[in-house]
Amino acid sequence: MAMNRMPTRTRKAMWVGIAVAVVCSTCGAANPDPDATQAAPAVFDPQPWLDDLEEARIAFSTRYAGLEWEVFGRDHDITASFATARERILHAHDDRDAQAAFVRLMSSFGDRHVQISWPGPSAAGEVQAAKGFSCETLGYTKRMQAGPLVALLPGYKPLEPPAGNVFPIGTLLRRGRTIGVIKIPIFTSRGFPALCESAIQSLKIDATKECDEACQGRIGVWGDSRMTEQLEAAVKAVELAGATTLVVDIAGNGGGSEWEGAASRMLTPIRLEAIRNYFMRGALWTRHWVGLEGELRDAERKARGEDKEFLGHFVEMVEERKKEAETPCDASPLWEGKQPACAFLGDAFFTTGFLSSADPETLRAKPWASLVFNPMQYPYHEGVWRGPLVVVVDGGTGSAAENFAAVLQDNRAAVIIGSPTVGAGCGHTDGGAPTKLTHTGGIFNLPDCLRVRRNGVNLSFGVRPDILVGLRGGDPPKHQAFLLDQKLDDALRAVQDVQNTARE
Repeated sequence: MAMNRMPTRTRKAMWVGIAVAVVCSTCGAANPDPDATQAAPAVFDPQPWLDDLEEARIAFSTRYAGLEWEVFGRDHDITASFATARERILHAHDDRDAQAAFVRLMSSFGDRHVQISWPGPSAAGEVQAAKGFSCETLGYTKRMQAGPLVALLPGYKPLEPPAGNVFPIGTLLRRGRTIGVIKIPIFTSRGFPALCESAIQSLKIDATKECDEACQGRIGVWGDSRMTEQLEAAVKAVELAGATTLVVDIAGNGGGSEWEGAASRMLTPIRLEAIRNYFMRGALWTRHWVGLEGELRDAERKARGEDKEFLGHFVEMVEERKKEAETPCDASPLWEGKQPACAFLGDAFFTTGFLSSADPETLRAKPWASLVFNPMQYPYHEGVWRGPLVVVVDGGTGSAAENFAAVLQDNRAAVIIGSPTVGAGCGHTDGGAPTKLTHTGGIFNLPDCLRVRRNGVNLSFGVRPDILVGLRGGDPPKHQAFLLDQKLDDALRAVQDVQNTARE
């Protein structure tokens, strides 16, 4: 989740991972005097870590949207988890042990977006960075891309993709049917440095100068737009190759941005209904609603007739949500395993914005379209693929990729095959609100929103496939492909049954 309405602001759901860079603050320098008595090692002081643990507890109470779900959805005794972390810090021998106590605390929470990192040692005599930028310094890297899984199945034949296309495509011949295959390695253009390089060239951006937020926004919009066009081209290419069923491989895809909302709608003729979204009350979402209100009021002033009335209605709704965000809900009862006296979260409508679904052609000419339905920030067309759809997921599928699979599953628009996904939930809005621990420098970023599926289940539980396959992350890719191959025909039969039911 991520709430993203570029180019005005960039809001991208983060991929999953807990990064820990170990530092040793108690390691002393060697004594320069060989005759001097070696100084005793410094005694570890747990107090700064305990102070920061309390700071972390306050942050969880005021910034973590999943706290109520942890207590009542996962039966997580959060007070006991913090008490255990306190004991580990008290019995720690050094900073390394104390850091491990924090890491284990974070991993006790079910949402994989809960993560912590530690500052590394600063390099002495660091050379001042040269002016200008590169795609690498902007964060564009191929390392985000997931490797292929379906392409490893026997009988897979790669197709030559359209020029410059970032989506690997191919076909499988199964029981006389041609199956089209498209791999989506990541749901953000930041995973494709070539798109960034093309954007710089096409937009005539001077890379010898600094690239500010507006500059990065232009590159991102250009890249995401090319991804949209290229996914459409990939669909048409496999269709031209005779595919009657489409398999979309998002195994290992760690997420990305709201682009998944456009991508999912391109792959089915069904007008998808989005997942509900809820927000954490507080300063971050207050700023979000204030910014959105300003944009809507500006659009309302320029609008005429029904459009003006339509936008005015949303302005009123934003004003209500802003008041919710400004009114905190006391989380104290949750630490005692009790329900708060107020609604812990506010209602943020849907992952797609105010509207759960919309006809893109109706909104296409509206300059304010993406303010009310965020897939409209991308030049997508609904139902580019109109046949049976199978989506492959695994334990590395997370965040935005989970939303992609979940919305297709909830709308009975695809059959999901593979193993349960990560369980990364919503993510961080407007970049989130990272907390830097005062004494030890640890930085953690807590999910500020929560997504609830059609069946009432938090998306942080992950996506349970319709056809389960025993895929394990540590298994060699070829073995995973072997296991998937044993179950793929089950998915193909199931998706055909769905199609037949839809026609009746």
